[in-house]
Amino acid sequence: MLSKRSSAMRQQLSSAQTPGARVRTLDACFSNARRRLNRMNTQALITTAHAMLAQGKGLLAMDESNATCNQRLAAVGIAPTPEMRRAYRELLLTTPGLGQCISGVILFDETLHQASANGTPFVRLAADAGMLVGIKTDLGAKDMACHPGEKVTEGLDGLRERLQSYFSQGARFAKWRGVMAVDAWRLPSNACIQANAHALARYAALCQEAGLVPIIEPEVLMDGAHTPARCQDVTEAVLRTVFEQLVQQGVLLEAVVLKPNMVIAGSASTTQTTASEVADATLQCLLRVVPAAVPGIAFLSGGQTGEQASSRLNAMHDGRALPWRLTFSFARALQYPALAIWAGKDANRDAAQAALLHRARCNSAALKGSYNAAMELQSAEAMPSQ
Repeated sequence: MLSKRSSAMRQQLSSAQTPGARVRTLDACFSNARRRLNRMNTQALITTAHAMLAQGKGLLAMDESNATCNQRLAAVGIAPTPEMRRAYRELLLTTPGLGQCISGVILFDETLHQASANGTPFVRLAADAGMLVGIKTDLGAKDMACHPGEKVTEGLDGLRERLQSYFSQGARFAKWRGVMAVDAWRLPSNACIQANAHALARYAALCQEAGLVPIIEPEVLMDGAHTPARCQDVTEAVLRTVFEQLVQQGVLLEAVVLKPNMVIAGSASTTQTTASEVADATLQCLLRVVPAAVPGIAFLSGGQTGEQASSRLNAMHDGRALPWRLTFSFARALQYPALAIWAGKDANRDAAQAALLHRARCNSAALKGSYNAAMELQSAEAMPSQ
């Protein structure tokens, strides 16, 4: 299957007939990256990337669009209004001790401009808690013309100006998500992979130009009945193409954070694997295609339960030597217990924040290989500080 995933990089190199010519072409790509970033504060970008990957900490993704946030509020009986969206986001950001386990929060555009009930901007709340602020920059996945069942992410038009504004408002990293549906043999098409990889690379270049560290999120969806082997094949093909495009666009790999899916079976598959099998397949996949220059990998949860995501993340931290730091960038796997407990009622606020902190601490423990199922029986208050 991989032979069919002809990449833009291979197309570029196809005219180079000798090994020496191919090397010179690749050197030109990397030299271009160095020249571009010499005009920027390269060290600041690298420093931010490493701060996002602080040991024992991960990222809280709370960047749901208004429509998605409304759906999740309504699902637990909360009125889907702007005020309830604001109140819920305030609940998350003001959780005591959250900064002990969370290095940064990814916000939606609306959230970046919101403030707490007492008027404190959310950006200030995050900073006071020791968390960096990130921003979702894409405008969502749209139907891809001539490719039924596939999506391409939009939002490049006007992105340079938006990124400059986000930086001035306190954001220091950004996120763009591309999604690839999977079936047994046809999806995703090479056209879908190429289109999303190219958009991710252009976004990443614009981010670094604006002083923001780009999170690269090429998600192979877990919807469907595909096997773990099929997920691994597709994930490898997608990531290989993404990094080829990043090099072509002159992106500094030392100042990006990859946010991939884990290698897992489709949610409807009859072939499900253990946490250790997921860890082995995921790391094998990443070691094949992710350059060592990348400082870290922050996994998405992608519909896994909180317990599944924590146990699989834990299994990857078994002492094996890896070239990059592994962490988490979870949304539902961190938020859902808190959202259901809160239910829009002030009386439930403390319990909801305790549930969020509990999940954050479980994932922090997983980054040390010390998470275990017994932790799920403990209350958030009883969980030891990480």
